[in-house]
Amino acid sequence: MVAGVSALMLTGAAATAHAQFRVEVSGVGLTQIPIAIAPFRGGEAAPQNVAAIVQADLERSGLLRAVPPVGGALDETSRPDLAPWRERQADALLTGSVTRLADGRYDVRFRLWDVVRAQDLGGLSFPVPVGDLRLAAHRVADHVYEKLTGDKGVFSTRVAYVSKQGARYNLWVADADGENAQAALTSPEPIISPAWSPNGSQLAYVSFEARKPVIYAHDVATGRRRLLANFRGSNSAPAWSPDGRQVVATLTLGGQSQLYALDANGGEPRRLTQSSSIDTEPAFAPDGRTIYFVSDRGGSPQIYRMPAQGGNAERVTFTGNYNISPSPSADGRWLAYVSRVGGAFKLYVLDLQSGQSNPLTDTTADESPSFAPNSRMIVYATRQQGREALMTITVDGRIKARLASAQGDIREPDWGPFQR
Repeated sequence: MVAGVSALMLTGAAATAHAQFRVEVSGVGLTQIPIAIAPFRGGEAAPQNVAAIVQADLERSGLLRAVPPVGGALDETSRPDLAPWRERQADALLTGSVTRLADGRYDVRFRLWDVVRAQDLGGLSFPVPVGDLRLAAHRVADHVYEKLTGDKGVFSTRVAYVSKQGARYNLWVADADGENAQAALTSPEPIISPAWSPNGSQLAYVSFEARKPVIYAHDVATGRRRLLANFRGSNSAPAWSPDGRQVVATLTLGGQSQLYALDANGGEPRRLTQSSSIDTEPAFAPDGRTIYFVSDRGGSPQIYRMPAQGGNAERVTFTGNYNISPSPSADGRWLAYVSRVGGAFKLYVLDLQSGQSNPLTDTTADESPSFAPNSRMIVYATRQQGREALMTITVDGRIKARLASAQGDIREPDWGPFQR
């Protein structure tokens, strides 16, 4: 390991502390499903408030809103009288329990009820070590979200981001709500451009510890890492192909920043772009057939796309004269990006079918958008009320939420894939 840089194995140890709920949700969705969450039986004795984590997750999505509970705790075996919940205009009711097992683990159980139809929608059990209680809560929220909306939940996924505090840079891996953040890497030199592998086991990133930009692949579970690109000149902006077999990056082998394809297991780079301009920030379309990237070949930075094997590029963004940081959604419908408007950097989303582009934020220092794997939300970094912030926003721009994050300058978030 290079002196001055430490890589840490990620564990659940930090999860044993009580969660700090910093759910700052602004905006109102067009339709929000009202759900009541009864206190989980035995939950008050657990190190994590599972029911509160579930509620915070669901509210952050913007599609569900919590109805105040009636009475005391209810577990998954209860046959609740649904009339009082119906009077409170709840459409759904979640009950459950948190039980400590003889081996020290906790069993998180839940049951979901359709209050309007008086139907039992089923439930599940998650026996987990104490360090995974938050993860179990997120999985409960995922199940509830999918049952009630039809879309897959993303609460048990993870986000990576970089912070700078003083002279130290940290690469963090956190829950999708920003809690339980753990440092994957600490360095006195800049760390930039973290990118999750498709299976969520690795993070590619750029480190300056060699006094030049070098790309590493970091195994999240073990903390081990390996060199991906340390070619002559600059190595930056890594992007994994959807099948995980390739990484496309920006290299300056020929003197100019161009896109190159690298085998994920090593080997010689293959040049994809052949321009005399700066081509950078590649991002694969979800089908792996197309690469979006930023180029100033038209005189100012704009977003283009080309076949994944290289070839003719077509311009994608036409609103504004400075558009960067493309992030396609997993369903192939949207492209999030940052546009400079009158000196302000704002988050935009482009409907790839209609070509319609819309601003999502009223802030002025947005950067590095990254779609959730269900295509419903975007995480990005910004400055809000003079503070660095990690934010999520729904694709329609109606619901924003500030996530928990480390102190210092917050940069370059990347939303990881569904957990497998």
